[in-house]
Amino acid sequence: MQRTPLIAANWKMHGSTALVQQMSAALSELPPTNLTIVVCPPATLLPRFSQVSSFALGGQTLSHEVSGAYTGELSAELLQEAGAHYVIVGHSERRTLNNEDDALVAAKLKRAVAAGLIPILCIGETLAQRQQEKTEQVLAQQLDAVYASQPELLAKSVIAYEPIWAIGTGESATPEQAQATHAFIRQHLAQYDTQSAVRAKILYGGSVNAGNCAALFQQADIDGALVGGASLKPAEFAQICLAVTQGAKE
Repeated sequence: MQRTPLIAANWKMHGSTALVQQMSAALSELPPTNLTIVVCPPATLLPRFSQVSSFALGGQTLSHEVSGAYTGELSAELLQEAGAHYVIVGHSERRTLNNEDDALVAAKLKRAVAAGLIPILCIGETLAQRQQEKTEQVLAQQLDAVYASQPELLAKSVIAYEPIWAIGTGESATPEQAQATHAFIRQHLAQYDTQSAVRAKILYGGSVNAGNCAALFQQADIDGALVGGASLKPAEFAQICLAVTQGAKE
């Protein structure tokens, strides 16, 4: 079956009103295609996007709580009120710098789905884990924490495979490495829900840019990308969006 590709921009702690305007202009000039584009800026910039007809907005994280005395946190509902329809969950930087373990990531994903947001669940292994040939074990553990007890959540999620050793390093998995890992992820997802596993969008993230994206998008199980640094360059990000549509496959 054909899966609609998805390209997501993760601005991290970067951005400005000027960049909002530049990105909006660049994406508005793209030809109509069967592509979902999601821009995830810092939450304070979400309301700055006045015209989002050609793309959707997303948050970079959310609280697992509905509301309450949680200074500095953002609930799913607050993100929605600011214009978000998607939210990144479990990014490796959150797991590492903010000590978010698998249980908390699972709770956040469930809260996002319950509120009507579409979570982009990030999973990935460290360089040491890959060198020790533990990639599949690590990814299976991260997926099991979310879907094993509630398989129905899979149909409402997007998966982003981001090898931690490739994030922001300039290094990227080869297309063959990425495809092999994506194929394993889809196979593992089938244990929870076969049909949802076939339909699930699995994105690749890790130093994706205009130069390496075309080869990645030609792979059978790579359905798009979660883009970091290159998403801060509107023209390059637009090129990546064009590349995924040109590489669309059955």
